[in-house]
Amino acid sequence: MLYLTGVVERITYTNEENGFSVIKIKARGYPELVTLVGNLAAVNVGSVLRLKGDWKYDHKYGKQFNVVDYRETVPATIAGIEKYLGSGLIKGIGPVYARRIVNHFKEDTLKVIEEQADYLVQVEGIGQKRVEMIKNAWQEQKEIKNVMLFLQSHGVSTAYAVKIYKTYGDESIKIVTDNPYRLADDIWGIGFKTADKIAQQLGFDPNSYERCRAGIIYTLNQLSNAGHCYALREQLVSEAVKMLDLEEGLIDTSIQRMIADKSLIPDISDQGDALYLPPFYFSEEGTAERIKKIIATSQTFKPAIDIENIIDEIQQDCGIVYDKVQLDAIKTAVNSKFMVLTGGPGTGKTTTTLAIIRVFQKMGSSCLLAAPTGRAAKRLSETTGMEAKTIHRLLEYKPTEGYKRNLENPLECDVLIIDETSMVDIILMYNLLKAVSDQTVVILIGDVDQLPSVGAGNVLKDIIASGIVSVVRLTRIFRQAQGSAIITNAHRINKGEMPRLRCGRNSDFFFIEEEEPLKIAETIRDLCARRLPRYYHVNPISDIQILCPMQRGEAGVHNLNSVLQDALNRTDITIKYGGAVYRLHDKVMQVKNNYDKNVFNGDIGTIVKMDTVDNTLVIRFDGIDVDYDATELDEVVLSYATTIHKSQGSEYKIVVAPFTMQHYLMLQRNLLYTCVTRAKKILVLVGSKKALRIAVSNNKIQQRNTMLAERLAHPTLNCST
Repeated sequence: MLYLTGVVERITYTNEENGFSVIKIKARGYPELVTLVGNLAAVNVGSVLRLKGDWKYDHKYGKQFNVVDYRETVPATIAGIEKYLGSGLIKGIGPVYARRIVNHFKEDTLKVIEEQADYLVQVEGIGQKRVEMIKNAWQEQKEIKNVMLFLQSHGVSTAYAVKIYKTYGDESIKIVTDNPYRLADDIWGIGFKTADKIAQQLGFDPNSYERCRAGIIYTLNQLSNAGHCYALREQLVSEAVKMLDLEEGLIDTSIQRMIADKSLIPDISDQGDALYLPPFYFSEEGTAERIKKIIATSQTFKPAIDIENIIDEIQQDCGIVYDKVQLDAIKTAVNSKFMVLTGGPGTGKTTTTLAIIRVFQKMGSSCLLAAPTGRAAKRLSETTGMEAKTIHRLLEYKPTEGYKRNLENPLECDVLIIDETSMVDIILMYNLLKAVSDQTVVILIGDVDQLPSVGAGNVLKDIIASGIVSVVRLTRIFRQAQGSAIITNAHRINKGEMPRLRCGRNSDFFFIEEEEPLKIAETIRDLCARRLPRYYHVNPISDIQILCPMQRGEAGVHNLNSVLQDALNRTDITIKYGGAVYRLHDKVMQVKNNYDKNVFNGDIGTIVKMDTVDNTLVIRFDGIDVDYDATELDEVVLSYATTIHKSQGSEYKIVVAPFTMQHYLMLQRNLLYTCVTRAKKILVLVGSKKALRIAVSNNKIQQRNTMLAERLAHPTLNCST
């Protein structure tokens, strides 16, 4: 091994996921800058490094020093100190302040920051507030560097090291050493596999109960991400054995121990023994119990005897004549405690909902309106002229306190109307129904033929299937909607018929035939960057949404986001994180519920401010600005393109969607139907007729492991919560 000493001049590349870096240093005894490669993600510009490694020659990049180990010392020269401080290492000090501080304190700069930071107020432009920021940042970077170096020596990326430090602080090393599997429970983004890798490097016993328990929980969480509330015991054992590479007996013993300590809850399903994680069990059981209790309790107001006269008044006031099914829906709503209104696009769901609201208002009843997402709530508000909130805001959720509205403090209304209910998962539904008084009338509105919720459960479908609630299904396409090829084709797809692909120039539905995924990506780029904005005079970032069946592939979300970011947003104001580049004005999506920030999975926003010195940015969601640190960017993804699953509950002026044989595994009827119904004005499908034909004919909906319908229909499956 050889040794090298030098000062970091430039950080050419850093992979946040694994810490691999390419760095240029000015090394003692070498006239030209030396290129270093290796795990150097914790170093900063201006750092003095003593390096251990050897030389290698790369045919593309030339001579490089491959670093095996290194030690870092603070810079000794004034120029080095200035470069060190101005590198973005310390929040509150950018290049300008670094120059001023070093000019004032010279060689004593770092000693002053370390021991007498209050003296920094002597520097022009630095007040006490910035001094406190610098002091805190200096201390944090010292601590985090220790944590990073420890974790990186055990294969943990820089990005995860930052998250670990933010969660555990100075206890990070102790906690990780004692039980690395805690990381999978406590830190979003660190899954079991990462925690297991750390544990193995730390020498943990692969047969330990801690490892088995973490692996079983991980397996169940993976199943919940696919929509399942529980796993069959045989299924869980099989998956856990495969993932952990352990004997069945060890997994069985661990499951029994988890059942004993109530970290797993057993039940009996039609298919066999079911095993739940507690949140899903209590949510499913609790939802069934709340619905039954609401149905069994009389409402606080009495239905009007002259309902026919009230409906006649509303028809005269609005100049509308409701058809038989709509009239049935209105009367059912008034005479039911719990009702579902479902139907496809153009069948009058909005008109019927408005009529139901007006009837209740004329009866003197108070109504509250809500939807799962901000966009769905905004649309509900616009169509009804009433305030509509997200379910989380309706329940007054606060991160440290939970849901303020609950059984002890229920919502104050006679009628609760929830739109886009197909998006609501079992845990959110339970928290909602806990906040509904027994006397309240509940009306759920949604399209049951759409994809089910991203989260676990199949709530709307299960409630309908139970047979214990009133259900009205709207099927007639109204005349004004019949002129829309989007709507008529959506209904054709839902009936298992191919959409009509030959539409006129003035249509709202277009199909561009293209077989090759790379050419599909090029076509979509041209549509978004040139053709659609020019013809329809729209903003390509805010008004056009690409919806994909899958993440992977040339015509998948990842590649199209990269292609469209380059085509639509070429600013050089950027922040890099986790191998991704985020640009000012990028369109992004939140992919994790963040109750502290009051933003939720699926919310779409725009980056409106970016501080490349402090590595912070501001994202605007529905007019509300939310602050982010760069280390939180794993909660956000580019969303020029997104999956069809993530688009639920949203509508877009123009939707462009690739459908190719590359997406074969995801080609299902309800996926195509959901995609088509997201378009408000224009839909452009780009792909192959064969892929569309497969999607239309494939009506095999993936079954989810849920027992809500059985719990509702079968009282013995329910016990007290």
